[in-house]
Amino acid sequence: MRKDYITVKGYGSSEIIIQKSRFLTFVNRAENEHDAQAFIDEIKSQHKSANHNCSAYLIGEHDSVQKANDDGEPSGTAGVPMLEVLKKQGLKDTVVVVTRYFGGIKLGGGGLIRAYGKATTEGIEAAQIVKRQLHHLMKVSVEYSWLGKVENEVRSSSYPLQRIEYAESVEIYLYVPVAMEEPFIEWITEMTNGQAVIERNSQEFLEFNN
Repeated sequence: MRKDYITVKGYGSSEIIIQKSRFLTFVNRAENEHDAQAFIDEIKSQHKSANHNCSAYLIGEHDSVQKANDDGEPSGTAGVPMLEVLKKQGLKDTVVVVTRYFGGIKLGGGGLIRAYGKATTEGIEAAQIVKRQLHHLMKVSVEYSWLGKVENEVRSSSYPLQRIEYAESVEIYLYVPVAMEEPFIEWITEMTNGQAVIERNSQEFLEFNN
């Protein structure tokens, strides 16, 4: 299972005009091919009168699913350049559709490649890039005499605090990157002279602005 990767935060759209042609870009996260195709079909249904609805997507830890569609543009001038932008930016689980309303001026092969590449880049910026990092939700239980010190240290650390529960002992829940689990345990153990009980709970991805 992958521990961290970058993708888009969610839906985003942008528009550019090149030589009187309108290029509308729509970007979204898609964690499987069904979701990617559903998004493409949705955009196509909204822009049936457009000259082209070109698309590309990358899905899977090792980009095991990747597709590019020129939708009537000259072969290799739309979908592939869009896909290359996704690859160059290192994005995972991302789908993009660029809708073109032709303005009457032909751009030529090179012009189309640049236009679709630029449109894709701007759409990604609108959708925003995030880093998803796999974390353990760790539970740290300490006696109340340790509360002040441990809470202060935790709040000053880079580990995101989820919540604190006050029961027979103090239970502090915080997120720890999978790769940092051992250093975290050593840190807590040293801080509390071995008096803390540390338990690993669930795993989940947290998102951070890239």
